[in-house]
Amino acid sequence: MSNRHSSLLERYRDLFPINSLPILDLACGKGRNGLYLIANKLPVVFADRSSEALASVREQLNELPYSEYKALAKLWQVDFEDGQQTLLNGQQYAGIIVFRYLHRPLFESIRQALCPGGILIYETFTVDQPQFGRPKRADFLLRHGELCEYFPDWEPIDYFEGVVERKPECSAESGVGDKVSKQALASIVLRRPIE
Repeated sequence: MSNRHSSLLERYRDLFPINSLPILDLACGKGRNGLYLIANKLPVVFADRSSEALASVREQLNELPYSEYKALAKLWQVDFEDGQQTLLNGQQYAGIIVFRYLHRPLFESIRQALCPGGILIYETFTVDQPQFGRPKRADFLLRHGELCEYFPDWEPIDYFEGVVERKPECSAESGVGDKVSKQALASIVLRRPIE
C-alpha cells in the first residue's frame, strides 16, 4: 500500500480552524497523514502506542519538507485501549484525524476533545472488508452507517461508504506495482458546531 497521505486531507485541509490548538493524529502509525499537515504548516500531535512508529515519525521530521516545521510537531506515546478512554478529557484540538483505526469507547472522548468549529476526519474499514483481507475481526470493522451514529448533531461535510481500489507503489525490491487491491471503507468529515 502507498505511504501517501489521505486525499481527504488535501481536499479539506483548509477547513481546520487557524488557532493556537493543534490537530490530533490519533493512532498515527508512521505519521503519513500528520506529516502532510506539518508540511502545510499546521501543528500536529502524533499519538500512538508504538514507540517504533513514533521513532519513525521523529526521523521523518528531520527530513525535508518537514524539518523546517518540525517545531509544530509533538509526539505522544499513549495506549488508548488500556481502559483509560479519559486520556483526551480536558484537551482541545482544532482537528482530529483517525485513519485505519477503530476503538469504539473513544468516540465520546473524541466528541469532547474537538473544539467548537473543529474538524473531524475519520476513515476506517467496514464489515465488508474481510472478503478483501485484513482486518477480519468485528471489533475492528464499522457497521454500515455506524460513523454517522456517533455524530448526529455535527455538521456533515463529506461521507463515503463503499469499496475502493488501491494500487500499491512499485518498489525495486518487490517488483510489485500492478496488483490492485480492494478495501471496504467508510469515511466521514464533520465540523463540530459552534455553541
